[in-house]
Amino acid sequence: MAGHATMRCGEFRTSYRADTTIFPTPMSRNFALGGVVLLVLAPLVLNAYYLNLLIQIGYYGIAALGLNILVGFTGQISLGHAAFFGFGAFASAWINNSFGIPVILSIPLAGVLTTAVGMIVGVPAGRIKGLYLAIATLASQFILEDFFARAEWFTGGSSGSLANSISLFGYSMSSDQSYFYVVLFFVVVMFLFGANLLRTRDGRAFVAVRDHYLSAEIMGINLTKYRILSFGISSFYAGIGGALYGHYLGFVSAEGFTILLSIQFLGMVIIGGLGSVMGALLGTTFMVLLPEVMTSLVGSVGDMLPGLSQGVAYIKQMAIGLAIILFLIFEPDGLAHRWKMVKAYWKLYPFSY
Repeated sequence: MAGHATMRCGEFRTSYRADTTIFPTPMSRNFALGGVVLLVLAPLVLNAYYLNLLIQIGYYGIAALGLNILVGFTGQISLGHAAFFGFGAFASAWINNSFGIPVILSIPLAGVLTTAVGMIVGVPAGRIKGLYLAIATLASQFILEDFFARAEWFTGGSSGSLANSISLFGYSMSSDQSYFYVVLFFVVVMFLFGANLLRTRDGRAFVAVRDHYLSAEIMGINLTKYRILSFGISSFYAGIGGALYGHYLGFVSAEGFTILLSIQFLGMVIIGGLGSVMGALLGTTFMVLLPEVMTSLVGSVGDMLPGLSQGVAYIKQMAIGLAIILFLIFEPDGLAHRWKMVKAYWKLYPFSY
């Protein structure tokens, strides 16, 4: 409603379909298209370091959007998202190595396998909620971690698993420049799918379950079905993101999918904004760039404070924790809400009152 109150003169909607478009205004649509065009041209001007950061934002952003669909839109909670992210990475490598299926196909298949695992884990969500559900998903995190260590046929055990690079028409997309386009393709597809999902009957059912489950049940919404379905969709996103992560590194090891990564995913969602598709990308960008900024700051004052450089790893972890706490206190609606306020101010300027 706030967005409608700040619409430009001449912008009006006369149907429900027009009121539920992905882009609320032509300007926002042009802005999004311009952003995609700039990203397509990015490998021509950016070096490998910046492309690496953009690729990280891409595959983490896909996984964060999945968690946002579960937490922000359906009102569930998951402390095991990193385990699903890791399962997708291992699954894609296993499908490619064991069955010879091309990597470009093993990535979506890994998402499907992760969806199946996520729906199994989500079965308790039909009966429990809140703290009990958080504990159940935390248990799934440790169960999958143990599975990664023991299932050598699937993960390679402690040795890890090799993940081949993507090859299309005989061209290996192993460089940062070429792999960036692969990640960009999946980001555009997955975010469009996510934005469209929330305009569908199922998407509105997710929001109804989140807002008031008793009212949703009275309206005929099957709570168990939609709670489990949200876990499946969330896991699908985590699986796709994890598969892209694995094939980018070329090697998958269980050490990278701990509870700390699950907390970072939650941080991405909180900082970006719960219940916002764009917020998932904003929060991921913040969480990926924050450690880099802290490293630069520590490096700039390292000559004056030599001991500070030795603790840069701890400082980065502290900065992430502090950022989550500050956002919870001062901006609980996240960066997406702040961006809406900036747009509203721009539309009303100079009559901001």
